[in-house]
Amino acid sequence: MAAAAILALAAAGGDAAAGDRPAKKAQPVEREHPSGAFTYRVPPAWTVEPSPVEAAVIELSGDGLRARMLFKKEEMGFDGLHSLCMLERLAGPMAIDPRIQYEYDFLSGEAAGRRFLDSAFFVGYDPPIQGHRVWRQRTLTVVGEGQSLCVNTFAPAELWRKSKQVRETLEAIVSSITFK
Repeated sequence: MAAAAILALAAAGGDAAAGDRPAKKAQPVEREHPSGAFTYRVPPAWTVEPSPVEAAVIELSGDGLRARMLFKKEEMGFDGLHSLCMLERLAGPMAIDPRIQYEYDFLSGEAAGRRFLDSAFFVGYDPPIQGHRVWRQRTLTVVGEGQSLCVNTFAPAELWRKSKQVRETLEAIVSSITFK
């Protein structure tokens, strides 16, 4: 499980560009969070930018997928932070279908002095985002060692269901997070 890999401080060796058919795999690029607290890897063509809305958030995007990382140099309320991070969306409240379909919710664990919560669900948007009405969102919250990290990944639902490459790409990004 990705959360266990994060908490065990091990970068899962999965290649972020792995796919459904054999192909030459691009090596992921290791990036350091602006705080210096952790590193992560992204596919080489992805962009990584600070959020224009929230200074504590960095936004990652590429291949029609997205991710956001919220980091605080303090331990925040575990359940409360996870709930707040689950409310992160790709659009404002008026463009979101209030009916959320959960794949799983509030899976929890602890390793290497850090606790984690993990949830995944599907969110509908009107108007569609990047041409897709339904997106799968995963929220992983990690708290401990005086730090709090929330990672949200976003994929169009039909791509998530059909493409092994999409699933492996997002899992590789999350699994690559290594705390210093």
